[in-house]
Amino acid sequence: MRTTLTLDKDVAEQAKKLVAKLGKPFKQVVNEALRIGLDQLKRPAKRKPYVTKPHTMGVRPGINLDNIAEVIEQIEGPDWR
Repeated sequence: MRTTLTLDKDVAEQAKKLVAKLGKPFKQVVNEALRIGLDQLKRPAKRKPYVTKPHTMGVRPGINLDNIAEVIEQIEGPDWR
């Protein structure tokens, strides 16, 4: 397939440097670079799983955090609703 493609100046300069370094034709260098780049775009980047670090919050004795309504009532008072 033949097509016209306008390259940014920095991309064209990098491609020309690779042509000189590798001794390959410009077309081959561009096609190889596009294949590699397109393959990477198809795959999501590998990321480290997000890990939370637990911290003791120093909850006061007698407060049960399992019942949020009870916690709010103890903090805000019985008329919080």
